[in-house]
Amino acid sequence: MPEYVHIFNLIFGYGAIVAQVLCLLVLFLLFFGPKENKLLTIIKENFVTIGFIFSLLIALSSLFYSQIVGFAPCALCWWQRVFIFPQVFLFGVAYFKKDKGILSYSFPLLITGMVIAFYHNYIYYFGEGLAPCDSSGVSCVQRLVNEMGGYISIPSLSLTSFVILITILLVVKFYKKENVL
Repeated sequence: MPEYVHIFNLIFGYGAIVAQVLCLLVLFLLFFGPKENKLLTIIKENFVTIGFIFSLLIALSSLFYSQIVGFAPCALCWWQRVFIFPQVFLFGVAYFKKDKGILSYSFPLLITGMVIAFYHNYIYYFGEGLAPCDSSGVSCVQRLVNEMGGYISIPSLSLTSFVILITILLVVKFYKKENVL
């Protein structure tokens, strides 16, 4: 594997860890923090832009691994892509049309993709025998990215991606509920 792939793995890995910590912080503030919070206000006011940027970065990083590095996506990765790739277009159109109603059509796709990502993580880390892949195709448990003691993997990056976007939408849904569109 070329050295640049390892560097990108580390960048994505550290980025995922920072994003996971930030998601936990945002969720804590959302459900247990004070009624007024500057961070949550910024997220709520700019969620379409933030969602577009994150969904674009997520899609590009997925395409980086498959198209540039040459990692063929497994069956579960393809299903996760089915639910994450449209987010770029949904948030992009919502941005240009100034449509704040994206929550109702983005959220079900993200929840479905996150369930698949949870399952993928489960079989990747704990239940290799449950993988829906056979020996003739790309394995869902193949260790293509294995950084930070195995914590960072393609399945964990995918799950983190869904959690980021869902966290943003949860802020829109629940922060100052009386103002939710």
